[in-house]
Amino acid sequence: MNIDLEIFSPVQQINNPLFAEWGLSVYIKRDDLIHPIISGNKWRKLKYLLKKAQSQDKTHLVTFGGAYSNHLLATAGAAARFGFKATGIVRGEEVNNDTLFMCRLHGMELIFTDRESYRDKQALFTKYFAGDENAFFIDEGGASPEAAQGCSELIGELIEPYDHIFCASGTSTMAAGIINGITDHKLPTVLHSIPVFKNGGFIAGEIDKLLSAPANYQLHTDYHFGGYGKVNNDLITFIKRFVADTGILIDPIYTGKMLYAIYDLADKNYFRPGSNILAIHSGGIWGLLGMKDKFI
Repeated sequence: MNIDLEIFSPVQQINNPLFAEWGLSVYIKRDDLIHPIISGNKWRKLKYLLKKAQSQDKTHLVTFGGAYSNHLLATAGAAARFGFKATGIVRGEEVNNDTLFMCRLHGMELIFTDRESYRDKQALFTKYFAGDENAFFIDEGGASPEAAQGCSELIGELIEPYDHIFCASGTSTMAAGIINGITDHKLPTVLHSIPVFKNGGFIAGEIDKLLSAPANYQLHTDYHFGGYGKVNNDLITFIKRFVADTGILIDPIYTGKMLYAIYDLADKNYFRPGSNILAIHSGGIWGLLGMKDKFI
């Protein structure tokens, strides 16, 4: 089977009095529209991993994530779409929720494991699938050079030049891929990474491991809102207002924090007037399912 999806990821302008006040043109690339399940950067990260699995005659995708992992759901969807078997190794005690229901609906088998064992994913893969010659290891979040390669292709889709590109960072793969794309196209664009973890400075080292050549980029570590999966009233209020003003659904784990950073930096006069700024919507809107109570 040909492993490919037709990319539909338009760029839309975000109009706001704040941006007009500072003479900024702000846009968002709608990677969330690529596919309803294999959404956002998930398809970009999985594309070449699936091709690699196919080239090695592997038919069983094994990957990892938490109980509300968008990566698990995207892998389940991709496996169903392209004819693979899929297993997800889930961090923590056995639970049932909307995300895992969707994973199972797409045919993914789930194995729950304690958090200490989860730290060594290669050992878990060996424990359960050492005898399965069809099994193919995919790291949490799809983190890999292949995933960075897929993310780098985003730059080639852009028609207009941008002074700044922003993305949220969990595994660092998307940020590194975009930087590689900027380098390959010899653009003066600056990539800004918004780590979603507390003490997210370590992301720089992870990005550097995946770069095709040394490059300058900016890391903004003050927009984690307490850490991964953490939110506060300021972020929730921002997301509600953004969705109501634009009609663009965003999640509180990744894209919400990244967009908050852009608005906050604009308010602090961080950007030169006349700057063109592009935000990358990395999908993940299913993450809202695990935080519905926060929005009531």
